[in-house]
Amino acid sequence: MRKFSSYGPPNNKLHYYAPREALIANALTQLKGDAPEEGGHYITVWASRQTGKSWVMREVVLTLQQESQFDVVILPLQHLSNVTDVNRVAQVLGMELTEQLSLEKLDINTLEDFRLLFKRENLRKPLILILDEFDGLQEPVIAGFVGFFRNIYTARQNQTDKSTAEKDYLLHGMALIGVRTVLGVENAKGSPFNVQRSLHIPNLTHDEVAYLFNWYQQESGQSIEPEVVERIWSEFQGQPGLTSWLGELLTETYNKATDKPITMNYFEGVYAAAINLLPNNNILNLISKAKQEPYKSFVLELFQTRKKVNFIYDDPIINFLYMNGVISVEEVSISENDVKFPCPYVQKRLFNYFARELYHEMDRLSDPFEDLSETITENSLNIPKLLQRYEQYLQENQELVLKNAPRRRDDLRVYEAVFHFHIYLYLTSFLRIYDAQVQPEFPTGNGQIDLLIRHAGQLFGLELKSFANQRAYRKALIQAAEYGQQLGVTSIWLVLFIESVDEKNRERFEVDYTDDVTGVTVFPQFVQTGKE
Repeated sequence: MRKFSSYGPPNNKLHYYAPREALIANALTQLKGDAPEEGGHYITVWASRQTGKSWVMREVVLTLQQESQFDVVILPLQHLSNVTDVNRVAQVLGMELTEQLSLEKLDINTLEDFRLLFKRENLRKPLILILDEFDGLQEPVIAGFVGFFRNIYTARQNQTDKSTAEKDYLLHGMALIGVRTVLGVENAKGSPFNVQRSLHIPNLTHDEVAYLFNWYQQESGQSIEPEVVERIWSEFQGQPGLTSWLGELLTETYNKATDKPITMNYFEGVYAAAINLLPNNNILNLISKAKQEPYKSFVLELFQTRKKVNFIYDDPIINFLYMNGVISVEEVSISENDVKFPCPYVQKRLFNYFARELYHEMDRLSDPFEDLSETITENSLNIPKLLQRYEQYLQENQELVLKNAPRRRDDLRVYEAVFHFHIYLYLTSFLRIYDAQVQPEFPTGNGQIDLLIRHAGQLFGLELKSFANQRAYRKALIQAAEYGQQLGVTSIWLVLFIESVDEKNRERFEVDYTDDVTGVTVFPQFVQTGKE
């Protein structure tokens, strides 16, 4: 029986996979050309890591090999990633191409000699060449090969009176696969690639995710509750590597009772392990990128709730994080795009990492002999009292709490995220003695963080915000009510962090709000972060 696999491109005979027929057809058209007799395109195939670039192009190669019009070669370049001499890379690729195409031996000693491989007198038919992990080469090597392929492209374009098989060079089409669209090349003379025709490999669609798990159900006979598949889509947004990894955990690693359905209750346990227990190379790679400066400061800023950050592709920090899968694009309109985290799971893993990097487990949050019954008992939880306790703890320990907190470079103010990290770990530590569970949620990908507390069979929702102004406050009340409706609760708390607030404004703004549309009651409550 097939399995889910997130370890490199799936094997079509062994693993579950989404056919992605339209994407493959698009790649074929670009490489062959709209009018193949006129030549194909030189393109970049790009996406963040583990999104299926290599698999899609492998399928393209297999399709092309069934035709007789072209020779097709795909070469992985990872083994050349540390070679700085462009001529040495040309030698190695020359040997590999000669072998793959069964050519007579050519003396390829320099990049200049490399052109001999593509001359009409040396090739039997037009060639489509695919170079995988091209952007992993050293920058001088990338620049050298881009200039080389530009010359061949230009030479072919100038021979408009000849068909693709009659031109001096028979490099009909090519694809450079990497995580960057322009492959990191800064060149004042331009690029040989028609970037308008570059091929972006997107995440799986909702239908494709459902297809994978329907396929498993049909083949295994084990049913999966529809809510589980919806939750997988919601948490991973179709990221192929993570979706397949979760599929592996659900259907294989933890699946001890294959005669029973995969339920939401079972999913929650597996998902908790995926959040807190299990390593994942994709996530480890994301964290390794996000924790570096100057990227760390930007990522921390994304956890703020005041305003959204505009997505600007030419910004080097945004570009780096986007290409490495740390952030994604939220399309507001054709002219407005914002930065967001790629999916809730990635956002949670980053939140947990930074929270624990800054604050470890807390103890001595109450006197051993203190009566806590006004705040919590076995059967009840008083959220206002709990938030008052937290505010008091923050006030009394402010110097220690903020001692090593990261600060913005421009105004040296503590990042808003710091207080979100701190209250999360405070609540987790304080409530543990009563086996209450606290989990962060990020319903929108940016601009909203919620803490969900489960205690005594009840669900308590806390939406965290910074108090910016009255307009934002009123908007936050409505948003909190809408989220409360999604959670299926009749009330929710809006926790407003603010540096300073007097009693007059507490009385003015800490007023219960019942939304006319949802019927949900919102309890706003300030948490003062500055000294009184």
